[in-house]
Amino acid sequence: MNRPIVLGITGASGAPYAVRLLEVLLGAGRDVHLSISTAGAAVLKQELGLEVDLNNFEVAALLPPEESLPDDSPLHRYRVRVAGHETAPIAGLVHYHHQFDLMAPIASGSFLTAGMVICPCSGGTLSAVAHAASGNLIQRAADVHLKERRKLIVVPRETPLSLVQIDNLRRASEAGAIVLPASPGFYHGADSLADLVDFVVARICDQLDVEHRLTRRWGE
Repeated sequence: MNRPIVLGITGASGAPYAVRLLEVLLGAGRDVHLSISTAGAAVLKQELGLEVDLNNFEVAALLPPEESLPDDSPLHRYRVRVAGHETAPIAGLVHYHHQFDLMAPIASGSFLTAGMVICPCSGGTLSAVAHAASGNLIQRAADVHLKERRKLIVVPRETPLSLVQIDNLRRASEAGAIVLPASPGFYHGADSLADLVDFVVARICDQLDVEHRLTRRWGE
């Protein structure tokens, strides 16, 4: 059985990457332990118009409505599974944890995961990761992944970068994190903003060993 993946959504611009990543992970049958910071919720509203109540969280607030999904969307499997029909094709489930719930399982190294992604990763969160300052659950879970030598992927989207931020990226990388900037490529024939989002999400999935067909690979 695949171990779950931890997803932290923080207050950098780039909310579309986070929402698309969640969709793809669930569609690939991966359970996701999700936590969202206050600033992350604000950016979800600013960039996507999504109203997320961190105290009474409903995952439906982040996922597209059923009627908007294409017929071949793997999220149909997710909708069926959460309705309690376990005979449906396997899809992942979301386990939400409040940002200040430090008793959540992902706050402990004894809870086994396949890795963690902070997408998008704000400058403040990056600083906390680089200096092991666990001010909330996302930062604590990141610290756990580093100390346990598990995969931690940080997806910054700041530009330009100050020397302090560059140094924090270096420190995080030296500690074992994978720095994966939200820098979409154009060589695969992007025709839309969705294609550019999928480019970055595809790179994240590659690092997590999650199968996908989001983009054409070089040489295809």
